[in-house]
Amino acid sequence: MTEESTPAQYLAEFVDGPLEGEFDTRSLIGGAAEKRIAMVAAVDGLESTFWYDAVDERDVAGQLRVAYRFDAPDSDPVASDDENNEWTATV
Repeated sequence: MTEESTPAQYLAEFVDGPLEGEFDTRSLIGGAAEKRIAMVAAVDGLESTFWYDAVDERDVAGQLRVAYRFDAPDSDPVASDDENNEWTATV
């Protein structure tokens, strides 16, 4: 019987932008968290690509947690309704 190894993982935390407050479990690449990731999400029914850059890494209860900040200039255009903290696609 062979033991299957699972890839090492980390928790991505989105601190702002359209995915603010969301978390995603991701696999370490070459033993490290990704410095830049693209996320696809629907905003007002339109599929959009959002780029996020790593800004902080920390250990939380033995698990690596990486905070990512929204890169608006490189992402699909969206607008924020600051009063309600909601995002809408701009066309």
